[in-house]
Amino acid sequence: MGYRLSKIYTRTGDKGETGLGDGRRVPKDHPRIEAIGEVDSLNSQLGVLLAGLQSEGLEELIEILAPCQHRLFDLGGELAMPSYQALDQVEVERLEAAIDRWNEELGPLKNFILPSGSALVAQAHVCRSQARSAERRCQQLNAIEPLDGVGLAYINRLSDLLFVAARIIGRRQGVAEVLWQAAAKPQA
Repeated sequence: MGYRLSKIYTRTGDKGETGLGDGRRVPKDHPRIEAIGEVDSLNSQLGVLLAGLQSEGLEELIEILAPCQHRLFDLGGELAMPSYQALDQVEVERLEAAIDRWNEELGPLKNFILPSGSALVAQAHVCRSQARSAERRCQQLNAIEPLDGVGLAYINRLSDLLFVAARIIGRRQGVAEVLWQAAAKPQA
């Protein structure tokens, strides 16, 4: 990627369009831009989670999750430059291996859990839900402009990893999972 911004503002988007890496101009609410924005939001939320993990000394989780920020940037690049491919199956498999390892430690989930228990657990769930939102936006784009590569699989697996990470964070912190309790049913 040789092109670098020398100025932060260009004024080229002032009328509601933005440029893609292939030279096309599209509206700022185009499904491709929506997908890029959701991936960017996820990356920012993941940064907040990583900062919290750092302050808690949870290095094992940082080791797995920190590379995801770089891969999300790669995914954003793929979305901005449709012919560019950065992600590969190895990255999907890396996430699957971490999910399997952490899930084995956790054991089966017996009930729905709430995104709660500690600030870090909740932040991991914010990241998970943001990953699902990014996945939905990528799928919407894929329906009109098919996406090549493993980006869709990667973002799907990342949301799974973040769910398991939330549970592992709680376990490492000694925080009990907050189980969902169904509302009382009205008497007939």
